[in-house]
Amino acid sequence: MSDETRDSNGAILADGDNVTLIKDLKVKGSGGVTLKRGTLVKKIRLTGDPDEIEANVDKVRGLVLRTEFVKKA
Repeated sequence: MSDETRDSNGAILADGDNVTLIKDLKVKGSGGVTLKRGTLVKKIRLTGDPDEIEANVDKVRGLVLRTEFVKKA
């Protein structure tokens, strides 16, 4: 296994990249916020885990997303 963080299509992600959601995601603990497919997420931050990224989206700050649900914009 490599330590590179990759999106759902296999493209390498880096800090500050913009990504797009590939499916609707319900955000746990946010009071019922759902992020829609196609939502642009700007300026991601990589975590130590190659399967997760951190981002700020609309009403949700410090959101951790699994890379299997995003593609590079």
